[in-house]
Amino acid sequence: MSTVPEIFGSMVFNDATMRQRLPKETYKALKKTIDNGEALDISVANVVANAMKDWACEHGATHYTHWFQPLTGITSEKHDSFIQPTSDGGVIMEFSGKELIKGEPDASSFPSGGLRATCEARGYTAWDPTSYAFIKDDTLCIPTAFCSYTGEALDKKTPLLRSMDAVSTQACRILKLFGLDVSRVSSTVGAEQEYFLVDKEDYKKRRDLILTGRTLFGCPPAKGQEMEEHYFGVIRPVVSDYMKEVDEELWKLGILAKTKHNEVAPAQHELAPVFSTTNSAIDGNLLTMEVMKKVAEKHGLVCLLHEKPFAGVNGSGKHNNWSISAPGLNLLDPGKKPMENLRFLVFLAAVIKAVDEYQDLLRVSVASPGNDHRLGANEAPPAIISMFVGDELAEVIDALADDAEYHVHEREKMDLGVAALPKFSKDNTDRNRTSPFAFTGNKFEFRAPGSNMNLSDVNTVLNTAVAKELREFADELETAENFEAAAMALVKKTVKEHKRIIFNGNGYSEEWPVEAEKRGLCNLKSTVDALPCMLSEKNVKLMNDFGVLSPTEVHARYEVGLENYSKVLNIEALTMLEMANQQIVPAIISYEKQLASTISEMHSVSSSIPCKTETHQLETLAECADTISDAISELRVARKAAKNDPDPLESARAFHDVVIPIMDKLRAAADHAEQVCGEEFWPLPTYTQMLWYVKD
Repeated sequence: MSTVPEIFGSMVFNDATMRQRLPKETYKALKKTIDNGEALDISVANVVANAMKDWACEHGATHYTHWFQPLTGITSEKHDSFIQPTSDGGVIMEFSGKELIKGEPDASSFPSGGLRATCEARGYTAWDPTSYAFIKDDTLCIPTAFCSYTGEALDKKTPLLRSMDAVSTQACRILKLFGLDVSRVSSTVGAEQEYFLVDKEDYKKRRDLILTGRTLFGCPPAKGQEMEEHYFGVIRPVVSDYMKEVDEELWKLGILAKTKHNEVAPAQHELAPVFSTTNSAIDGNLLTMEVMKKVAEKHGLVCLLHEKPFAGVNGSGKHNNWSISAPGLNLLDPGKKPMENLRFLVFLAAVIKAVDEYQDLLRVSVASPGNDHRLGANEAPPAIISMFVGDELAEVIDALADDAEYHVHEREKMDLGVAALPKFSKDNTDRNRTSPFAFTGNKFEFRAPGSNMNLSDVNTVLNTAVAKELREFADELETAENFEAAAMALVKKTVKEHKRIIFNGNGYSEEWPVEAEKRGLCNLKSTVDALPCMLSEKNVKLMNDFGVLSPTEVHARYEVGLENYSKVLNIEALTMLEMANQQIVPAIISYEKQLASTISEMHSVSSSIPCKTETHQLETLAECADTISDAISELRVARKAAKNDPDPLESARAFHDVVIPIMDKLRAAADHAEQVCGEEFWPLPTYTQMLWYVKD
């Protein structure tokens, strides 16, 4: 059996492989492109492409693809073989630098927000050498950016790369003032991935899971997560076997899968990797989601990545652990004495200011119809963006804002009262599950993203907003006569003006929305509320000033967001109508018929038999059926009206304000009927069956 170090990265054209297979000068030239962003000469690309092809063919690859991230949020690929015909009727395997650098997928069939018309099909993919190529399904996959014929970004990777350059440039300016001359600062990410596993046979019987990723019907099980026994519990054999194979496949792809465990809800689990540079971390997370789905099929399971596949239990998030680092240096590490760590305080102040000023844009970055169901309940953070910094940093910030004296806290030792147990230092900060943006020691954990999201949007906003604040800091401090005094004064001024964004309390409390409103914080409860914020003058200016997104590109993404919202709700409404008409109503009628027949037979024996139970069930089901029938009629009309509204924002609002309440009404009646209807009559696997499936 191969060891983990032997298989790790075996399917990746990584640095070690490049160093081994490329001529020394070619390797040096490519490293300059990767590390410093220098242009890549076509002669170098030709050598790299040939080495890549030889390596891929040795591993069984026959095709290559430009692997890119369109605005669908998932990845796309078009496969071409390496074969080239020879004059004698045979073929040879060839791959050129031109083919490596540029591809031409159809740009009009992907979401573009009006940037491309149906008749304007040409688009380009461009090799991203900062993310390693890899082999998947006998295909060499080359990570690429995706743009239109006219040059606009049609993907999520391009603005992310631009934002990484922006934050690097401004952070380097700040570090130079501290006497550190570095060429590159990197934002880093660790993406904790939550997911559900359900039995494949149950999944195949649920049209809603197949078409929408979540259950549109289903009453709560008698036992949910209230016993708290699943969290970190013993991993069941079938799930353990699945997790082992997922780990192995990810390790082959060079993905640093580190932690796995049961999550809070039954049938819910988590996988977390080691931190890596934002670009490669997001590519790795997209691959992780794909691998998790594929491996589940082999084990008779289905992996659900929707934010809220089951109502009433925890939804699934993707916690975005974000930091910024120079070589060998985490810039968000406070050290033992944060009050005396001026460099940390400067970067912390920049993050606080960025989150406060662009809280609306951060909310937009996690907005989706699925995440609307998740935020604000069952351990997901609320839609109000705030920052948790813990007690010690809160005291530091208060002292800075009030220009007051700060007393250093000695690290407290934890003594558990048992001699054999170790004594260890207590962390400076607790953890707050209800905070959207929580400091966790040397990084910020943004808990608001949903489990199936591409994290490029979140990190594009974070990087760009922080870059903007760092630029303002650098502009002011570079001309200061006394840098340290000016820097401390700037930190004090910044935290005083922006400490409203800091909240260390319970984000689920009834008092917090009231308090947040008093502070002037945004409470954008739904995607429809959030999306228009993209077009505010300050947000468009932010993206444009740093060359991350042009005003045209911002507006296109706004249009795509609205279109996606309405499409998702339209599909859900149509699915509900199908299931109600074709499955639920017939099931209710069948059981009603049996009840009526039973009552009739009992009365034929003796009219004095009360039939109270049978009659009550029949009346209850009849009432449910009538409510369902009314809701079906209302939903048909409302869905059609919302879909046909020519204004994208008004269409989305109609789905949110009118269609969703009718869907809720339809679901409530159907779920009530499920509780009354005989089990053998109900056509759908129940929550009890799906969440507590038995496969071992």
